[in-house]
Amino acid sequence: MELNPTAQKFIVHWGEMGEKWGINRTVAQIHGLLYLSPEPLNAEEISATLSVARSTVSVGLHELESWGIVRVVHVLGDRTDRFEIKGDVYEMFRFIVDYRKRREVDPTLQMLREAMSELEASSEDSHTREKLAEMLGLFETSDSLYNQMQKVPTRTLVRVAKMGDIVSKILKFFPE
Repeated sequence: MELNPTAQKFIVHWGEMGEKWGINRTVAQIHGLLYLSPEPLNAEEISATLSVARSTVSVGLHELESWGIVRVVHVLGDRTDRFEIKGDVYEMFRFIVDYRKRREVDPTLQMLREAMSELEASSEDSHTREKLAEMLGLFETSDSLYNQMQKVPTRTLVRVAKMGDIVSKILKFFPE
């Protein structure tokens, strides 16, 4: 697959951003390539386009599949597995947020709850207890908001997000 300079720039940048988010650069580049591709690609095409080892592509595709953002597609007359992005850009974002929540937020929430239980059992270190309670409150509020947003259809969330200015103006009528 030939990439134009803009597509190349996007894929390189997507890989760099992936690293900042804690994702392997090549995995993020594979994701970026599949996102831009008008047709499902096989591992050989991905390997050739990105100039990376076929084994690296296989590992990256497996990781993306485990996140639920890439799916295998079979094409009549082609025995190789082809891969494409699942859903639209907003659904992709939801998949990524869900994966990151399970990997990062849930374990932290569990650790904070356990720490609070341990601290409540002892009368020591009220400062630590206060700070961890504050952090636990933030994580529980975020978790609750996340769970509520998961129940809202993607199209509705997009409409609400696009109404950001209107919502912030309405909220000014409700002082803290």
